[in-house]
Amino acid sequence: MTTGSLEGLRLFLVEDEALVAMLLEDMLSDLGCVVVDIAGSLSEALGRLDGIGDRADGAILDVNLGGEQVYPFADALADCKLPFLFATGYGRMGVSARYPSTPVLAKPYGAEELAAALSTISGRQ
Repeated sequence: MTTGSLEGLRLFLVEDEALVAMLLEDMLSDLGCVVVDIAGSLSEALGRLDGIGDRADGAILDVNLGGEQVYPFADALADCKLPFLFATGYGRMGVSARYPSTPVLAKPYGAEELAAALSTISGRQ
């Protein structure tokens, strides 16, 4: 897979740690992706849900947002048929069993793992 295959992929990020969000935004930019919005909490993410399918091709979701779980937003994305992946320091064990086929990035991850996960949810190879 080449990073060019992700060129122009529009992503919505949900990440409560500002430094992690900035590093992720840099990695995505290097891969040719476009970050369309970043939410730092569940309430922010839910508040920006309207029309998300018109703005984004997919989403990267931190599971634990300051003690709140991101699952209500994940469920809303699934209802909108917008693909997403989870990013968590707990790996697959940190994700609810109701998302068995959703890709999970275990923090810390590198650009190669990120690109592979994005290729999976976007269908771009």
